[in-house]
Amino acid sequence: MELKVNNTEGCDNSHLKPQRRYHVALSIAGSDSSGGAGIQADIKTFSALGVYGATAITAITAQNTVGVHSQLALPARMVYDQIMAVVDDVNPSVIKLGMLSNVEIATTVAEALMQCNVPIILDPVMVSSSGHRLLSIEAQEVVKRRLLPMATLVTPNIPEMEALTSMPLTTAEQKFDAARHLLSLGAHAILLKGGHEEGDMKTDILYIRTSSGIEVSYFTSPTIQTNNIHGTGCTLSSAIAAYMARGCTLTEAVGRAKEYVSEAIQMGADVSIGSGFGPVNHLYNPQKMLTYEE
Repeated sequence: MELKVNNTEGCDNSHLKPQRRYHVALSIAGSDSSGGAGIQADIKTFSALGVYGATAITAITAQNTVGVHSQLALPARMVYDQIMAVVDDVNPSVIKLGMLSNVEIATTVAEALMQCNVPIILDPVMVSSSGHRLLSIEAQEVVKRRLLPMATLVTPNIPEMEALTSMPLTTAEQKFDAARHLLSLGAHAILLKGGHEEGDMKTDILYIRTSSGIEVSYFTSPTIQTNNIHGTGCTLSSAIAAYMARGCTLTEAVGRAKEYVSEAIQMGADVSIGSGFGPVNHLYNPQKMLTYEE
């Protein structure tokens, strides 16, 4: 039997081009072998919110619900190549930064992002909840000097904000002063997460730099009693990225992301995984993959 092959060389195939696209978010972060945080949490979050997720892995960690046992940073060139391979072809509309590990990777990521004109969500991952350092002190300075000025939003928790500013954060005035300091370094907005504070309610504070000053918004939710809070910071920043990829404004994205994370914690609060701090339920109500017309 003769196999006939249609030769389409030189033909106009424009009618075959897809007419719709996915909303795409790129996560540049480390891998969590237990699946609760890092790249794994980001992919689950993007998928749950109907966004196509791409990745550039910076480091591999051996960890579980008890803590981080070891880590291995990838070569900086490999990180760069992953980023550019995605940016050049998949065309993400927002980029989320997580664990950057060392000076070489932080510097390389900054160089790669100079070629990207999309919103950047910077989650300054420094130390794991078990106390394992995930960002070197030297790399922390690169983050402040090179990546903060590029960031549309920075999402530090209380210890991370104190480390970035060397300022105490006991009062509302001190928090405002610390946020103003980071905004003066070039970031467009700061979301100071209140998860480390005590009390029946937790409040995240959004500071946005505007032409008329600093705009402040508060996002308060009840404290949920559970040990399953591993990866909540990664999940929140990736949820914000997902909603921004879908076209939400920054403030809208933060509000909707906060709601998503609270529900994910609540829906996974009584589920047992491991013997330490378990993950949230990222896929408690997954959405279908969303598309839009070109």
